[in-house]
Amino acid sequence: MSDHHTLPAGSQPATPTDTTRGLRGGGLFSTEDWWAVWIGLLVIVIAWALFASGSSIKWIAVAPAKWSSVPAAAKDLAAHLPNYVALFVLFAVLFSVSLAALKQRVAHFLPSFAILFVVSVLIFELGAWVDASKYNLEPPLVALALGLLISNLVPLPAWFQAGLRVEFYIKVGIVLLGATLPFTLLVWAGPVAVGQATIVSLVTFFVIFFAAKSLGLDQRFAAVLGVGGAVCGVSAAIAIAGAVRAKREQASVAITLVILWAIVMIFALPFASRSLGLPTGVAGAWIGTSEFADAAGIAAAQAYGDFAKQAGGAIVGAPEASLQAFTLMKVVGRDIWIGIWAFLLAIVATTRWETADGVRGKADAGEIWARFPKFVIGFVIASALVTWIASHYTLADYRKIVTPQFVAPITALRTWAFIFCFFSIGLTTRFRALSATGFRPFVAFTAGVVVNIAIGYALSAHVFAPYWRSLGLGS
Repeated sequence: MSDHHTLPAGSQPATPTDTTRGLRGGGLFSTEDWWAVWIGLLVIVIAWALFASGSSIKWIAVAPAKWSSVPAAAKDLAAHLPNYVALFVLFAVLFSVSLAALKQRVAHFLPSFAILFVVSVLIFELGAWVDASKYNLEPPLVALALGLLISNLVPLPAWFQAGLRVEFYIKVGIVLLGATLPFTLLVWAGPVAVGQATIVSLVTFFVIFFAAKSLGLDQRFAAVLGVGGAVCGVSAAIAIAGAVRAKREQASVAITLVILWAIVMIFALPFASRSLGLPTGVAGAWIGTSEFADAAGIAAAQAYGDFAKQAGGAIVGAPEASLQAFTLMKVVGRDIWIGIWAFLLAIVATTRWETADGVRGKADAGEIWARFPKFVIGFVIASALVTWIASHYTLADYRKIVTPQFVAPITALRTWAFIFCFFSIGLTTRFRALSATGFRPFVAFTAGVVVNIAIGYALSAHVFAPYWRSLGLGS
């Protein structure tokens, strides 16, 4: 994806992968994709080495503690100031070394990234407010909204663009995401969760893709929209945009639609589940099947679990089953499809969609490799490494031992990367550019939303209801 974020505000590269065009895969240190792999895997390996020796990277992978008053938040921030400074230095060094190798201007990047980091700390701190989920103040969503507000109201200096490296941040975040999704989870999730996620991913993608095509949208744009709705919205949209060489503004439109419907579903799905009196496990599965973003889905599933607690037994199932079912469906079942779709669509785009002077171009293995988003390899390697680690533990021990000391700190670093990305997306997006695509992307994506909700309900509340209901009963 693009290595040209030093362009003035509003300037956009033709595609997210211009710098890798014609490199036939490039060198292992010649593209942003590869550097995202090395950064992510380096962090994971260090985290594993410390974990194996009885320590952890928790100190530097700092995240705000829950707070209920501003003085409490300020006290926590002050107490962990050295941790935040160390975290900034870590990110600054990793990104600067990468950009220097890519022949980018590090002197322009550092002051911009410093501002980005400070604002991200405040955004993350807001997300730690005890009532944040009630008002949907998830850090990535707040980062996007704040960025959009600033970029469309305040002219940003050209030098500031150097730190808004949208694709780099999300690529690093996706590699780190792999460490939180060991393949063992698929076994622990069971065939029902994996099967339901597969059905939803396939059906939703093809509904959106063919709806977009029928409305006259470019097939690359249709693919980005389709995967954005079928898998993990923002991460998937950016990954697929690189795999098929979609235009950057098309990825921005897909991300905007994902966030729009994700926010709607935060309210709609718990309300509908409550109206239907669904058991907690069933409701969590439906939310996991129909929600489009992890952060928003967690908020919705948690909200239904909280309602079940207050319902005094009126809702069947343990309150925590809602979040557990959501995790199995969305975070495990659907998110794992990011790599699968990126691989398949990279091949399709190369062998079927590429044209030269109006004649279909000839593709070979080298061109497919050059096109393939390399950071997906990092995602798979990270997942494989953690799978090996998880194989030494039962699910209970994994949650009790591995998660808090090894996975949770990596998850915190992933969240930081996502906040950097979402804030940068907002700061580099103009509403005029989004509106230029017209109403058709909204119609195509919404068609997928409708089908997604209907299939999700049918599978969760009827076809696989016994499984999800038993989960809610803790059996």
